[in-house]
Amino acid sequence: MIRQNRRLGLFALLLPAVLLNGCASLSYYGQLAQGQLRLLNARVPVAEVVADPARDPTLRAHLAQSQKARAFASEQLHLPDNQSYRLYADIGRPFVVWNVFATPEFSLSPQNHCFPIAGCVAYRGYYSQSGARGEAALLAQQGLDVSIGGVEAYSTLGWFNDPILSSMLGWGDERLATLIFHELAHQRVYVKDDTSFNESFASFVEQEGTRQWRSARGLAPAGDAQGRQREQFIALVLDSRARLERLYASPLSAEAMRQGKAAEFERLRREYRHLREHQWAGSKRYDAWVNAPLNNARLLPFGLYDQWVPAFAALFQQAQGDWPAFYRAVQTLGALPAHARQQRLEGLLAAARQ
Repeated sequence: MIRQNRRLGLFALLLPAVLLNGCASLSYYGQLAQGQLRLLNARVPVAEVVADPARDPTLRAHLAQSQKARAFASEQLHLPDNQSYRLYADIGRPFVVWNVFATPEFSLSPQNHCFPIAGCVAYRGYYSQSGARGEAALLAQQGLDVSIGGVEAYSTLGWFNDPILSSMLGWGDERLATLIFHELAHQRVYVKDDTSFNESFASFVEQEGTRQWRSARGLAPAGDAQGRQREQFIALVLDSRARLERLYASPLSAEAMRQGKAAEFERLRREYRHLREHQWAGSKRYDAWVNAPLNNARLLPFGLYDQWVPAFAALFQQAQGDWPAFYRAVQTLGALPAHARQQRLEGLLAAARQ
């Protein structure tokens, strides 16, 4: 049964921030509360949808398969065993929220936002695309680099029983399984004020969990070609980030830095085209992203979601592939002061590259 009293808890957590930050926060937190309540009200048990012959057969098949992955997540990956992702909500749009990322013109440091539940994160979420666009326009007027990214799913970190959303179903059964693994990982371990730690950890659980999920069903590892393309593309973007960071740390004038920034984005496009034509047999998998306007904010998710994945892979190896032992090690790591945590992650990263 869905516990309705969790809703009151959300307002109790949001109220202090609204009172402290004034009318602008009232509007922003109001749309968060309303969006979350609409999502909660839309939830129904997956079992009811699967058993209802009036429902779309494709939807029923997807949801039935999802419950196998959901059981695997708790039984084999030792992720939380609760009602999250055993419920379904049709939200009637392609993304549940749109995140707005922003950076200064000559910096890759995100503009952070702090929330009562999640702590400080490197984006601001909106339940409507128009709301996100309005916020992005205001930030751009301030001279910031801005980017909007649609999000298929998010975790409430165990405060609510999170449902499978209709926005999670578009890419097939395996993608749905990976999203379930990723979002449940946030419920398993979450460190306030450290987006890159949280997202890299969840991304590792997603990747290793998917590998084990495929193996348990007697399937070969996911297509090596696509995996290599993804790794090569991420490396390309992270290399560009590194060069931009060096540029922004230089004593150049603003105009010279602006020219160097434009040249770096052109170099990224050029190197991508070379990679696509000479190693990917002309695959256009990332063309839309590369050909869209580029700025610092567009690069942020790469550093946030992938930065420490190899470090967590090294930690998993140190735990000899034992999930409970791995989670204990992650919790110990997350409890360290921020500087010590980063040093430990850097050491794991160096070990992974040897």
